[in-house]
Amino acid sequence: MKKITVETFLFLMACANFEAQSLQSPDGKFVMDFQLKQGIPYYHLTYNGNTVIEDSKLGLRLFNDTGAIPINTKTADTKFDLNNGFTKNDEKYDSKNETWQPVLGEKKSYINHYNELAVTLHQSTTNRNIIIKFRLFNDGLGFRYEFPQQENLNYFTIREEDSEFDFPTDMKAWWIVADYDSQEYPYQTTKISEIPARWDQAFDKHSSQTLIKGAVQSPLMLKKEGKEPLYINVAEAAVLHYPASNLEVDAQNFKFKTHLTPDRQGAKGYIQTSSVTPWRTVIVSPKAEIVLDSKMLFNLNEPTKYKDTSYIKPTKYMGVWWEMIIGKSQWAYGEPKTNIHIGTTDYSKVTPNGKHAANNKKVKEYIDFASENGFDGLLVEGWNIGWEDWINHSKEFVFDFITPNPDFDIKILNEYAHSKGLKLIMHHETSGSAINYERWADQAFQLMNTYGYNSVKTGYVGDIIPRGEHHYSQWMIDHYYRIVEKANDYKIMVNSHESVRPGGESRTYPNWVSAEAARGTEHEAFLGNNPDHQTILPFTRWIGGSMDYTPGIFQTKLDYYFPGDKRFVKTTLVKQLALYVVMYMPVQMAADLPENYKKHMDAFQFIKDVAADWDETKILSAEPGDYIITARKAKGTENWFVGGITDENKRDYKVDFSFLNKNQKYEATIYQDGKDADYIDNPQDYAIYKKTITNKSKIKFKMARSGGFAVTIKPVKN
Repeated sequence: MKKITVETFLFLMACANFEAQSLQSPDGKFVMDFQLKQGIPYYHLTYNGNTVIEDSKLGLRLFNDTGAIPINTKTADTKFDLNNGFTKNDEKYDSKNETWQPVLGEKKSYINHYNELAVTLHQSTTNRNIIIKFRLFNDGLGFRYEFPQQENLNYFTIREEDSEFDFPTDMKAWWIVADYDSQEYPYQTTKISEIPARWDQAFDKHSSQTLIKGAVQSPLMLKKEGKEPLYINVAEAAVLHYPASNLEVDAQNFKFKTHLTPDRQGAKGYIQTSSVTPWRTVIVSPKAEIVLDSKMLFNLNEPTKYKDTSYIKPTKYMGVWWEMIIGKSQWAYGEPKTNIHIGTTDYSKVTPNGKHAANNKKVKEYIDFASENGFDGLLVEGWNIGWEDWINHSKEFVFDFITPNPDFDIKILNEYAHSKGLKLIMHHETSGSAINYERWADQAFQLMNTYGYNSVKTGYVGDIIPRGEHHYSQWMIDHYYRIVEKANDYKIMVNSHESVRPGGESRTYPNWVSAEAARGTEHEAFLGNNPDHQTILPFTRWIGGSMDYTPGIFQTKLDYYFPGDKRFVKTTLVKQLALYVVMYMPVQMAADLPENYKKHMDAFQFIKDVAADWDETKILSAEPGDYIITARKAKGTENWFVGGITDENKRDYKVDFSFLNKNQKYEATIYQDGKDADYIDNPQDYAIYKKTITNKSKIKFKMARSGGFAVTIKPVKN
């Protein structure tokens, strides 16, 4: 068969019928068809000749075409809309096949290979043009709207974006409820048609919460079951200067539609041309492993413009954190509900509560343990004043980010950490007062530079100030990037919590090294995470970037601290080890208390050894909601790590080590659930042994309920 070059492909497309807008993926398996029906744009997607997405509408509804502030009570005026009355003015085809290297990543390099179609549409009634751009990869489709600057389209305000995803069948879905302010919900597993019946029971209470009735969040994971299964992921990439979206559900017709996050006036976005929207993405494969391995969202982001990325490094850290989460200690220095005025309150007169964790003695103890065990950093939460009345008061000036509590000597502790080869990690909780954080950001980052901090954990617990904004509205999206860009000015890495979920933007902003933006380990101490939770997150939240999941909890039963307490972390100890491989975390926390690690130093060795940045990643086997088996090769070495996790069911899995180099022997250190291990009855039962292996080796592992296994693999020197 004759090989078709990119040049030949472009020539053939240029010679095609001008009215036929079809686009093929580089491997020819996907076909995207675009057409206008009575002036309304539609797209259609097939894979190997079978329909993946039926004809689905595209377009936007607008408040106006001037950018003026909308009035909530104003009757919708369809004359402004960009969703009908179109004729096609032009079509342009393009193609790219490049390899690029992420600053931090799951592989040394990513392949960005796509064919592109850009359709220019003209709306004669308004004399406006828009472009709908499609990129078809070998793992799916991305599309976005582009608005060239023009006489009749300089400014406009979005009422809603109506991009549809119309599926032909009732598929299995892994979803969380839609919300403008939180993603920290337990995952549900139902058919699309069953989402409405489950929706009202699918959420719990959060400090900031604005639910969207009947809608779900993206990334959304779907599966067409049967003899020819198909796995589908719906998400968004490059969310910049635009609100994040959710997905409205038409359960009867198996259809989803974008629903943008508004501001308090109901506007979804204020746009000045020229501009573009985020990419809507659909990853598709008959294999779950390929969906999990997709880097489409990163490829749809622009390369970084940073001139210096040398300060951006993988970081393994511990933290004065978990003991506050479980209730053993507190963030606040003073008594609860003390009325604090930053800059006025005299903390020498504040009555200490006796449970403040961020004190000199305790922080030094953590520094000693983290340093002795080879960690890079130590996070200290509650170091600064203001925690006594920080939440639920809609308080704008809640922290200054520069003034430590009386029992935290920032100079002495930083010098002590540096003398031990360790850096402290700054914590900036904003309590949702983003506007206050922006006022203080320069001084806060200058303080960090003064004392040698090079990374910060930001937090956005509570309702957003400016009041009426949401965590995922356009203003807040811009805020996150203002902070990230300012942090880059000071050579600081950012690990955000309660922020927007990532959509591959770390390619452009590599110092935004990680985010929470999902239900993490801390919820194990609240209402809990189900045993299948960690087998779903990599298919959803992780599709667009790393998460600070904060694993490594060895003492899973909280009645150890508080007799009679029924809370527990719903995994075995070994599953906690495996999470370091299954979940990509370039800022990687060992979240438990030093006293608990000291009791299990043999198991703790895996956390000490495991890498945080990778040259290669192989998804050996996976099924969302059931299990994931992952192998990764550490950056710049020949060391491999393998991790496997399961849900509430016991499982056996045989690892084929054929991914290892030929003619090389390796020493494998194996951590596995003990024969009596069980996440409820016996979570700390584990076994560790060593074994010499080659690329011909196969080892069968038994995983307990909500258990797993972890393997460290190092070449044997001849």
